[in-house]
Amino acid sequence: MRKNVGTWDAIMRITIGLVGLAWSTARMARHPNRGFPILVAMLSGMKVAEGITRFCPMLHLLGARTNHSDQHGTIDEAEETTAHHPAH
Repeated sequence: MRKNVGTWDAIMRITIGLVGLAWSTARMARHPNRGFPILVAMLSGMKVAEGITRFCPMLHLLGARTNHSDQHGTIDEAEETTAHHPAH
Protein backbone atom coordinates (compact mmCIF):
# COMPACT_ATOMS: atom_id res chain seq x y z
CA MET A 1 0.00 0.00 0.00
CA ARG A 2 1.62 3.22 -1.14
CA LYS A 3 0.75 6.41 0.71
CA ASN A 4 -1.41 8.74 -1.39
CA VAL A 5 -2.67 11.13 1.31
CA GLY A 6 -0.63 14.16 2.35
CA THR A 7 0.11 15.19 5.92
CA TRP A 8 -2.42 18.04 6.15
CA ASP A 9 -5.05 15.96 4.39
CA ALA A 10 -4.43 13.13 6.88
CA ILE A 11 -4.77 15.52 9.82
CA MET A 12 -8.05 16.87 8.43
CA ARG A 13 -9.41 13.36 7.81
CA ILE A 14 -8.59 12.28 11.37
CA THR A 15 -10.06 15.46 12.88
CA ILE A 16 -13.28 15.43 10.87
CA GLY A 17 -13.62 11.67 11.36
CA LEU A 18 -13.33 11.98 15.13
CA VAL A 19 -15.88 14.81 15.16
CA GLY A 20 -18.24 12.64 13.11
CA LEU A 21 -17.73 9.71 15.46
CA ALA A 22 -18.42 11.92 18.49
CA TRP A 23 -21.58 13.34 16.91
CA SER A 24 -22.91 9.95 15.84
CA THR A 25 -22.17 8.40 19.25
CA ALA A 26 -24.04 11.20 21.01
CA ARG A 27 -26.95 10.92 18.56
CA MET A 28 -27.14 7.13 18.92
CA ALA A 29 -27.19 7.46 22.71
CA ARG A 30 -30.34 9.62 22.48
CA HIS A 31 -32.02 7.87 19.52
CA PRO A 32 -30.69 4.30 19.24
CA ASN A 33 -33.05 3.09 16.50
CA ARG A 34 -32.15 5.59 13.78
CA GLY A 35 -29.96 4.59 10.85
CA PHE A 36 -28.34 7.89 9.85
CA PRO A 37 -25.99 8.13 12.87
CA ILE A 38 -24.80 4.59 12.18
CA LEU A 39 -23.98 5.55 8.58
CA VAL A 40 -22.14 8.67 9.77
CA ALA A 41 -20.20 6.56 12.31
CA MET A 42 -19.10 4.10 9.62
CA LEU A 43 -18.05 6.84 7.18
CA SER A 44 -16.25 8.74 9.96
CA GLY A 45 -14.42 5.59 11.01
CA MET A 46 -13.27 5.14 7.42
CA LYS A 47 -11.95 8.72 7.35
CA VAL A 48 -10.02 8.18 10.58
CA ALA A 49 -8.52 4.97 9.18
CA GLU A 50 -7.56 6.72 5.93
CA GLY A 51 -5.88 9.48 7.91
CA ILE A 52 -3.93 7.05 10.08
CA THR A 53 -2.79 4.80 7.22
CA ARG A 54 -2.44 7.76 4.81
CA PHE A 55 -4.03 5.66 2.07
CA CYS A 56 -7.36 6.46 0.41
CA PRO A 57 -8.88 3.77 -1.83
CA MET A 58 -10.90 6.32 -3.84
CA LEU A 59 -7.81 8.38 -4.61
CA HIS A 60 -6.06 5.17 -5.63
CA LEU A 61 -8.89 4.26 -8.01
CA LEU A 62 -8.86 7.75 -9.52
CA GLY A 63 -5.08 7.75 -9.82
CA ALA A 64 -4.86 10.92 -7.73
CA ARG A 65 -2.85 11.76 -4.64
CA THR A 66 -2.59 14.60 -2.17
CA ASN A 67 1.00 14.05 -1.05
CA HIS A 68 3.03 16.08 -3.50
CA SER A 69 6.39 15.54 -1.80
CA ASP A 70 7.06 12.37 -3.84
CA GLN A 71 5.79 13.85 -7.10
CA HIS A 72 9.22 14.46 -8.64
CA GLY A 73 10.69 11.13 -7.64
CA THR A 74 13.47 10.27 -5.24
CA ILE A 75 17.15 11.09 -5.42
CA ASP A 76 17.91 7.48 -6.38
CA GLU A 77 15.61 7.72 -9.41
CA ALA A 78 17.26 10.98 -10.48
CA GLU A 79 20.72 9.43 -10.18
CA GLU A 80 19.59 6.40 -12.19
CA THR A 81 18.28 8.62 -14.95
CA THR A 82 21.52 10.60 -15.22
CA ALA A 83 23.60 7.41 -15.12
CA HIS A 84 21.77 5.95 -18.12
CA HIS A 85 21.48 9.22 -20.06
CA PRO A 86 24.59 11.35 -19.48
CA ALA A 87 24.45 14.99 -20.57
CA HIS A 88 26.33 15.91 -23.75
